[in-house]
Amino acid sequence: MTLHKGAAERPRDHRQHPVNPFYGEADPVAGMETSPPRNALPDGPISPHNAYQFVHDELMLDGNARLNLATFVTTWMEPQATVLMSECRDKNMIDKDEYPRTAELERRCVAMLANLWHVPDPSAAMGCSTTGSSEACMLAGMALKRRWARRNQDRYPRSARPNLVMGANVQVCWEKFCNFWEVEARQVPMEGDRFHLDADSAAALCDENTIGVVAVLGSTFDGSYEPVAQICAALDALQERTGLDVPVHVDGASGAMIAPFLDPELEWDFRLPRVASINTSGHKYGLVYPGVGWALWRDREALPEELVFRVNYLGGDLPTFALNFSRPGAQVAAQYYTFLRLGRDGYRAVQQATRDVARSMAERIGALGDFRLLTRGDQLPVFAFTTADDVTSFDVFDVSRRLKERGWLVPAYSFPPNRQDLSVLRVVCRNGFSLDLADNFLADLADLLPELRRQPAPLGRPENVATAFHH
Repeated sequence: MTLHKGAAERPRDHRQHPVNPFYGEADPVAGMETSPPRNALPDGPISPHNAYQFVHDELMLDGNARLNLATFVTTWMEPQATVLMSECRDKNMIDKDEYPRTAELERRCVAMLANLWHVPDPSAAMGCSTTGSSEACMLAGMALKRRWARRNQDRYPRSARPNLVMGANVQVCWEKFCNFWEVEARQVPMEGDRFHLDADSAAALCDENTIGVVAVLGSTFDGSYEPVAQICAALDALQERTGLDVPVHVDGASGAMIAPFLDPELEWDFRLPRVASINTSGHKYGLVYPGVGWALWRDREALPEELVFRVNYLGGDLPTFALNFSRPGAQVAAQYYTFLRLGRDGYRAVQQATRDVARSMAERIGALGDFRLLTRGDQLPVFAFTTADDVTSFDVFDVSRRLKERGWLVPAYSFPPNRQDLSVLRVVCRNGFSLDLADNFLADLADLLPELRRQPAPLGRPENVATAFHH
């Protein structure tokens, strides 16, 4: 989570009503005389209505989640799913003896994903729910490191330092993993028009201390799939030459819930023998509100038994492999509801509609003439674009700022090494973002362009001022 600093209390005029009294309690002259402090506990309680109104009114200043084209996270679910989550809000996922049916729904979800991702023997697959892909990636990284450490007991930790190979486009959770668990992060920089990891570069960075290679199925920078099968083939060739056996983890935070339905012939999952583990975010294209993720391993060998804790908890033997202990069961119930509700055909229809919207938007933005497309939404329903070479009056940060004035949250950001010279806008299309909303977005963008074209030059404000989004 983001770290926050405390703040000094701002001086306020406590003689006035904090809100219009007639908007508060039924008695318009009592109960609203003072405003509660913001950075310290108030001295006493206030009515539940007033407490609700204070919080509700402040949250109205947030952006509209449905118009947030920066986030991959689900912003709409059916009313029945919302009711189901409300009914499970008080269930602790870890209390499996007390909530055995919730635990059973988690097991079923793991089994469904094992089948979806072609585990050779689904009965041997190991998996669990997490709070999101970040935790799932941490667990996968821990398993990779422990497997490597067992194979190198004579050298680790005395002389060998483990490393993990990945592209510079990975999500920040992988940098966190390497920092927290003392693993060298070997990142392949972007070059030219290659914006993610390629097979030859991945294999070239591997050595006897490499615990694994992370392949991303759906880069958050531009929505493109990394070539998982090619990476595995390059590592197969490396093993033939050197004897090094380097496993692959597929970070399918988004693509693992897109490719099985829209790209069924694409081999990226457990059909590839070198893929040891996969993660996904149920709260992204799994179509569930945050936060739930999933981590699956090919078999028991891929998840060392010593990492699984067996706890005598509330009268039962509890095997657990997670960073968190207590967490809500509502999202797991919602994931099972969505799997049950949609099935394969339903997921295929929803994801195809989302990809169609992304392709349509990308094509129309490219036709404006002011922008150059990097991707077109034909893998993840995500596309990135930058200003055309002959555009000198504005930049992507100006566009992001002006769109925000109309309620659209579109991130603008610079790429990592070696393409820091490239700054882009990125649009994420999700379930609930319809063609009608896309039409409204394109109309607003077209309305803004004449004024942007009349600027003498880009405003040139620093990135951290021009946009609140940081990749």
